Amino acid sequence: MSKILELDNISLTYHTNTEEIVAIKDISFCVDEAEFVAIVGPSGCGKTTILSIINGLLKPSTGKVLINNTLVDGINNETGYMFQRDCLFNWRTIWQNVSLPFEIKKKVNEERIDFLKGLLKKYGLSEFENRYPNQLSGGMRQRVALIRTLAQNPSILLLDEPFSALDYQTRLKVCDDISSIITEQRKTAVMVTHDISEAISVADKVIVLSQRPGKIKNIFETNLRSFGSPLKRREHPDFRILFDKIWKEIQFNDK
Repeated sequence: MSKILELDNISLTYHTNTEEIVAIKDISFCVDEAEFVAIVGPSGCGKTTILSIINGLLKPSTGKVLINNTLVDGINNETGYMFQRDCLFNWRTIWQNVSLPFEIKKKVNEERIDFLKGLLKKYGLSEFENRYPNQLSGGMRQRVALIRTLAQNPSILLLDEPFSALDYQTRLKVCDDISSIITEQRKTAVMVTHDISEAISVADKVIVLSQRPGKIKNIFETNLRSFGSPLKRREHPDFRILFDKIWKEIQFNDK
């Protein structure tokens, strides 16, 4: 596989009136095309900060980010950001929500419309395209949010705790759905989560961060993709072994 994303010695320091706060320090990792990477670590360790730097929302104090060997310098069209909440507009229909990127960029064309219509049909949402978000379940809303993100045709999906607002049973089902969509669309994904089980079940590799300032403590290859859906992967004997290793990394609070 070819490398699509590279973070090279990324650090970020916040400046206040009285002090400097180092959020992350010397973060370096690469992501291959169609790879799914999860980032875990203690609260406040800089997980979301890393996504914001990849997306160009934040500029690192030192280091650089490359997407397809091109330096990231500001918000870019290569990444699509999916937030903790679905952020759907309740006054717009499902179709109007998923097609919003076309309106913003003024690039409505038949090919992209067919693409979106196909995604809605494939993932069981076509009959709801004229309904409003408050008429859908939480899981369906998350699928709509992902399809809206895919409408931008990004090279990399950035997922910020995308299932955290859902109840546990729905979360497991939607995790399977979202993972399936990302795999079938052959998208590269970087996800941050507090849930170790979730990270192992969906990701090809899991990056563990230390306490703030966030540094990479370890990177674990899961090697579970061939064992089926995220839910099925949780049944594999290696799942528990990986969970214990990652749990110990997070709990052992050296930096």
